[in-house]
Amino acid sequence: MILASAQTKPKRGDLTANLEEHYRLIDLASQQGADLIVFPEMSITGYEREKAEDLAFRLNDSRLNRLRELSVDRNIVIIVGAPIKDENNLFIGTFILKPDNSIFIYTKQFLHEGEKEYFKSSFKYNPMIELKNEKISLAICADIDNSKHAENAGNVGTTLYIAGIFFSPNGIGNAYEILSGYAKKYSMNILMSNFGGQSWGIDSGGQSGFWNKNGKLIANLNNSDSGLLLIERDNDVWTEKKLK
Repeated sequence: MILASAQTKPKRGDLTANLEEHYRLIDLASQQGADLIVFPEMSITGYEREKAEDLAFRLNDSRLNRLRELSVDRNIVIIVGAPIKDENNLFIGTFILKPDNSIFIYTKQFLHEGEKEYFKSSFKYNPMIELKNEKISLAICADIDNSKHAENAGNVGTTLYIAGIFFSPNGIGNAYEILSGYAKKYSMNILMSNFGGQSWGIDSGGQSGFWNKNGKLIANLNNSDSGLLLIERDNDVWTEKKLK
């Protein structure tokens, strides 16, 4: 199995440019044989609160069509973030695009302070992804700050915990400590994707990374550049490659 964590530098208000960068990194990952790629929190739009309602996506949004095509054509699971509307509710969500042309959503369960003014929290959309003997659970940013989230993932037999986040330089160290602890406590590998540039007018901390089930950091990216972290499993041994 080959996993890819995409670290991007979103352009505020330019969804076309952001999607083009998604396409580029998906293509790059697929050339390396990746089975799955994950992007940061609200990766398509960049992190937004006040403008999220206007930027929101729906489940069968036509703006996802090219991503769906790439998933099918390249046989890769694609996990991308956006504000998502379901009926009258607005969520911070993730789209899971699969090679069989199916699409699912995950919605953020635990919100940061200030997000409740704009978004709803929901446990309704929480799919388990099964891929090459891995049972995969998803998390978005503040989900990892609540230990109950990882505990719930561990209780359902998760072997791979994937988090798309937007953490600042001041917060990324804490994220590392939390994720390493979850990996060790629940014996699950963890893949994390963070922005490498500014979003919502705030610097991000980058350092997208991967921890094995013993809590050991196997590899990570730097704190600023866009690019890919590729992780390959051979039995229980993980190796890494970094690309831009």
